[in-house]
Amino acid sequence: MNRNEFLAFLQSKTVIMDGATGSNLQKRGMPSRVCPEQWILENPSAIIELQREFLEAGSDILLAPTFTSNRIKLAEYGLDNKIAEINQGLVELSEQAVQSYREKTGDRREIYIAADLTMTGEQVFPLGALTFDELVDIYKEQLSYILTRKIDLIVIETMMSLQECRAALLAVKETCDLPVIVSLTFEENGRTLYGTDPKTAVLVLQSMGADAIGINCSTGPDKMHGILSEMKTYAHIPIMVKPNAGIPELIDNQTVFPMDPKEFSLEMERLVEEGANLIGGCCGTTPNHIKAMVERVKDKKPEAICGKRIGALTTERQTVEINLEGHFMVVGERINPTGKKALQAELRAGDLTLVSQMAEEQVALGAEILDINVGMNGIDEKETMLEAMYEVLQHTEVPLAIDTSNIEVMEAALRQYPGRALINSISLKKEEYKVLISLAKKYGAMFILLPLSDKGLPKDIEEKKQIIHTILDTALDMGLKKEDIIIDGLVNTLGANPNAALDALETIRYCKEELGIATIVGLSNISFGLPERQYINSTFLAFAIAAGLTMAIANPSQDLLMNTAIAADLVCGREGAADRYIKLIRKISNPSPTESKEGIASQEGKNSGAGKPTDSNLSPKLKGNAIFEAVLKGNKKNIVDLLDKELELGNTPEGILDQLLIPAITEVGNLYDCQIYFLPQLIAGAEVMKVAVEYLEPKLTKAENGVTKGTIIIATVAGDIHDIGKNLVSLMLKNYGYRVIDLGKDVPSEVIIQRAQKEDADIIALSALMTTTMVEMEQVVRMAKEQELRAKIIIGGAAVTESYCSEIGADGYSEDAQSAVKLVEKILE
Repeated sequence: MNRNEFLAFLQSKTVIMDGATGSNLQKRGMPSRVCPEQWILENPSAIIELQREFLEAGSDILLAPTFTSNRIKLAEYGLDNKIAEINQGLVELSEQAVQSYREKTGDRREIYIAADLTMTGEQVFPLGALTFDELVDIYKEQLSYILTRKIDLIVIETMMSLQECRAALLAVKETCDLPVIVSLTFEENGRTLYGTDPKTAVLVLQSMGADAIGINCSTGPDKMHGILSEMKTYAHIPIMVKPNAGIPELIDNQTVFPMDPKEFSLEMERLVEEGANLIGGCCGTTPNHIKAMVERVKDKKPEAICGKRIGALTTERQTVEINLEGHFMVVGERINPTGKKALQAELRAGDLTLVSQMAEEQVALGAEILDINVGMNGIDEKETMLEAMYEVLQHTEVPLAIDTSNIEVMEAALRQYPGRALINSISLKKEEYKVLISLAKKYGAMFILLPLSDKGLPKDIEEKKQIIHTILDTALDMGLKKEDIIIDGLVNTLGANPNAALDALETIRYCKEELGIATIVGLSNISFGLPERQYINSTFLAFAIAAGLTMAIANPSQDLLMNTAIAADLVCGREGAADRYIKLIRKISNPSPTESKEGIASQEGKNSGAGKPTDSNLSPKLKGNAIFEAVLKGNKKNIVDLLDKELELGNTPEGILDQLLIPAITEVGNLYDCQIYFLPQLIAGAEVMKVAVEYLEPKLTKAENGVTKGTIIIATVAGDIHDIGKNLVSLMLKNYGYRVIDLGKDVPSEVIIQRAQKEDADIIALSALMTTTMVEMEQVVRMAKEQELRAKIIIGGAAVTESYCSEIGADGYSEDAQSAVKLVEKILE
């Protein structure tokens, strides 16, 4: 099936996927503590019968059970050397299921088999050691074996990280031409575990060429309406919805999904009416659920795909819309070594301190996009660009413009950028412009159209328009849309051309009014070589905004320029400008004792939540301390040097731990609780804390009586191989001074009890992701009571609840790492 056939199929009917694999196979005898793929191959009739039943229920698409058959997951069972035969064998079983169905029913309707991919469980750089390209290769390897069999499409599902979605999608695109669906799982807060919202996910993945986007797992269908609605608003591609049969409960030591087929089908009917094009079931859904669903929707045609087209740049967790009628925007220009000797020296030394400082300052002063240029001699530009990109993304939450004339550097940055970036820029260089447009298409980027050619500057406005149309028409022919493009007004200096400003203003008006395309200018060019340049820059900016200018590359620390921009928005009647102007002028006129008169744009940046906020109740001493800030911002590069400096100033290791490190990690936890930070920032802060504590530990004075803060045994229970959450809890507890013994994942109950006895543990901390494995927690509680252990038992994990904690007699429940620390402190008091 090619992409056009796939789209036509989805437009012809509501397409039915299959239901759950894991939970149904467990009912058919699959134990919890085995490799699912190996068990399926050893018990082929179980999957063949299950998939035949899904087809009998009305499924159009079967997912081959290759879900966790990548090298990393198989290595957990020592089966990575059998990756080829496992993937090929699993696809073959789905082929046999289709054949079995046809022989039994005589049905010759179209049935499609999809390869199924998911997350590897490894953290991707910079959170972990696994590089982006290594991750792409892992998915490519799995696909290479799958594609030796007949596969009709690829489904990438149950994804929590947008960057992993990008890696898997690129792997598919670079391996085959089959249609591909990318589906994410969202928490109750409407974001993935890594903090991505539905709007950002849609904009990034559809721009990279996903053929459909989806929501699956985590919740029941009744909890997916809001997410579907947000996706539908921006999607130009079909949407798949595959919920669980409700949120699982544990009844009589059995995992029960509460939604029966009738209730499930009623909710699925609503989701189809709200715009779902493909529907199916995830955990807990049986063939009966699929059958009931088919009966409810069989006569319903899918809604037309009509998401609004917008220009937008993103990070992994935030989208910045580019609206022709919206407020004027600033692209911060300062991360550029041209004319900056200090920055040049740092880049040559591999030091990015000034880069991160410039990034944070520009965002605080109102920049909504940051331009990154590291072009200079004496460095490896590609390596430096990637390092600078990751550094800036770690310290800010605004999208980036990649500014380089080197195509290899551009592609490297676009490939690894965890969202939707801006190419700065594409001009009519015959040997390059089509290559750069193809990169924009492949990696889903927007680009700045610079109306220059191999001949240099256009001689007049007509030649400028010709260049614009040549590049624009090529981009549209190659599959981009006008919303993907920002046209540079090409400002020349007034000192050389008295009509420079007028020409640029005419270009801006033409692009907005005739072409309906956003515009940008390099603002400082207008005044080059002239005295008192700020007056020329700000005056020209006001005229340009009146002409329809969307954004400018500028230095946001220039108060006159930034204040003029806000005032010009007001004069031009742009939405919200009056309220922002009045509110911010009041702040400038009456600054608090701790505020300086930083300019309207500066205050605007702070009020809009730009950058990485800290708690306003923190003492000034903490806010300004480099160690505190390093933990808060997840910057571990110089943490040891900072600790040494603090020790040289006379602070003790105990003082650093109690007065700086613990308050810092506590603040990280507070920001996580408030959903200002998400999992990546929480992990980054905890990693800095870990490095700091390990460095200070030999220097810390031991308690005279030898009493430690407490010994904790932590483990993921038997049958469960998920350990991201457990590892984070372990790290956080170590950072707070507890003696933590991490037994790992899939740990038998008797091993946990034996180790707790041996270590005379104060706490046993148990983690489980799946409802099918959380029953092991009750086993540990029972065995601990039988052995009369003094250790208190706390539990947590995605499927675990407070009520389950009470039901099994555990001593406490925590929903995340930060609350686990508080729970342990409370119990041990």
